[in-house]
Amino acid sequence: QVQLVESGGGLVQAGGSLRLSCVASGRTFRSYAMAWFRQLPGKEREFVGGISRAGGRTWYGESMKGRATISRDNAKNTVYLQMDSLKPEDMGVYYCAARLDLANEYEGFSSPALYNPWGQGTQVTVSS
Repeated sequence: QVQLVESGGGLVQAGGSLRLSCVASGRTFRSYAMAWFRQLPGKEREFVGGISRAGGRTWYGESMKGRATISRDNAKNTVYLQMDSLKPEDMGVYYCAARLDLANEYEGFSSPALYNPWGQGTQVTVSS
């Protein structure tokens, strides 16, 4: 099982951009589909987007569709979340999560229960 560590969060002004990274340990990263979730204050964890094992397919949740781009570099064991046109309501903790996908059947599942393991999260703060 991989272990995940996110980075790249911080303070940004509304309208700005951030690029989050999630580095996975281990040599099986390419066997995992990856996803980004976020948890806004007082809200449940929600799906931001997901990416297939090889990176050829991506899915996005409604909350950031058109403003988020997920990519991965399997040579670097890293998945990225590029976020543009950030709004104060995007402020929260962002998590990456992995789903073992040996059969290559991943379809952008939005339920947090379908992912294990998770990273520790990185805080994104957007000032107005």
